[in-house]
Parts: sequence; structure tokens; C-alpha cells
Amino acid sequence: MRFGFAVRLMGAAANAEILRESARIAEAAGLDALWVPDHIAIPPDDAEGSGGRYLDPLTSLAWLAAATERIRIGTAVLVVPYRPTLPTAKAIATIQELSGGRLELGVGIGWMGPEFKALGVDRRQRGRITDDTLRFLNEAFGADDDVTSLREQAFLFRPNPPKPRIWIGGAAPHALERAARLGDGWMPMTDDPEKIRGDADALRAHFSDAGRGDPEIAAFGALGHREEAEDLERLDALVEVGVTEYIQGARYNDLDRFKRAFEPMIERVAAWKQRR
Repeated sequence: MRFGFAVRLMGAAANAEILRESARIAEAAGLDALWVPDHIAIPPDDAEGSGGRYLDPLTSLAWLAAATERIRIGTAVLVVPYRPTLPTAKAIATIQELSGGRLELGVGIGWMGPEFKALGVDRRQRGRITDDTLRFLNEAFGADDDVTSLREQAFLFRPNPPKPRIWIGGAAPHALERAARLGDGWMPMTDDPEKIRGDADALRAHFSDAGRGDPEIAAFGALGHREEAEDLERLDALVEVGVTEYIQGARYNDLDRFKRAFEPMIERVAAWKQRR
């Protein structure tokens, strides 16, 4: 199992100093990945905790790629219907190219009505838009001679680095079906093994029906808030149900609070790896 940390792109933590230093700390500690969220238009009455301040995820990942050397960087999750297909694909390919293939693409269909309204996007069409965009990404990254098409116009999709791993966020059953059709794995918003178990079995069945191998599963949680033995048992159980990546989430607005969430995770991971 790999381990990642969800860095904050919102509120007071969304600044160059904290992002740069948190990325440096994570990479130096041997962490596998950094993950960033996505919001684009927070209404004033829903700004608690962020003040409505959110950095753009793709731009931030490009910046983090330049600030690091080894650690993978990913979206958890990019809300696909918020963005036009081709410019988004170009940004994704550019980050993947310039980062040396370190991009992880977690995607979702979105939920916040005011954001869809501000963007002029029909919220009822978010599933269809997401599927259309994912189909294009899969086709473009796998195109022979880099030639693809959109709206009956053929063109060269370059740069065309290896396709980033695509994680589908969201709940069963739709996210599981979408992952088998258009993704490489699933991102449930929990680290409870019993809540994941049944859906993980269904996910594997979908992948098997599609003639594909075992899917990736990324679980979100918070190591260090329970007793060590309980955390280690939970990690064992997550591996048993098929989780391949654990992502630590935390609320923080300065580096001291970041470290207070990060260090217990690293201690738990080290203890777990030593035991195995």
C-alpha cells in the first residue's frame, strides 16, 4: 500500500510558503504522493473554513511539480464538468509531461449547486459530461501517432506522455461502474474497511466483467487519532479488502498544524511497514 497526504489549497494554508514547505517535508519523509482538492466558486454563505479562498488544482499541481523531484502529485478530486474538455486535457498532458509522469488524476462529477450555476453548467448533465471527457482522455492518451479528434475535427494531441492513472471519486453504484468503464481505480471518502468491503467486491466484479485486472482503491482517513494498535489493524484490514493507497486528510492553516497531522501519520506508517 502506498501513502499520500491531502494538502490544503484553501484558506490560510493556501500560500506558496506552506505549500512549498509541506511538499518538501512530505518528499523528504518518503511519502508517495501529494493530493489537492477542487473548488472554484464558493458562495459567501458557505465559506466557513476557507473564506472562499481556493487555489486552482491543476495550476497548483504544476507549481508543486516544479517544487519537487520524486513525489507523485494528484487531484482528489478534479470536478470534471467544471472545465472544457480539450483545454483540460492539454493541461493534464502538460503537467504529466513536465513532472516526468508523476501525475495522478482523481476525478469526480461534482455536487455543489452554486458552482454549477456560476459556471453556467447544467448540474443534471454532470455525469454525461464527465463520461464524455474521460472517454476523450482515454482515447487521446492512447491515440496512434498522437492523432485524435473532437467534434469531428482530427488533430495532433501533443505532448502525449503516458496516461496518468485515473481514479474515480464518488459513491456506489455509479462511481464503481464509471471506474470499470473509464478509470483505473476508485476513491471512496472513508477508511472504514467494512464500509469499503462490499463496494470493493462489486468494483472487482465490474473490472472482471470488463476483462480488466484488479482495480486500484484509495482510502481517505486520518492516522494518529486512534491508538497505534487500532491504526495498524485498520491498515491491515484495508489491504485485505483491496486498498492500494491511503490518503491522510487534515485541517490546518499553518505549518505547525500541518506537522502535527503529518508526523503521527509517518510514525504509524513506519510502524506498520516494520511489522509487515
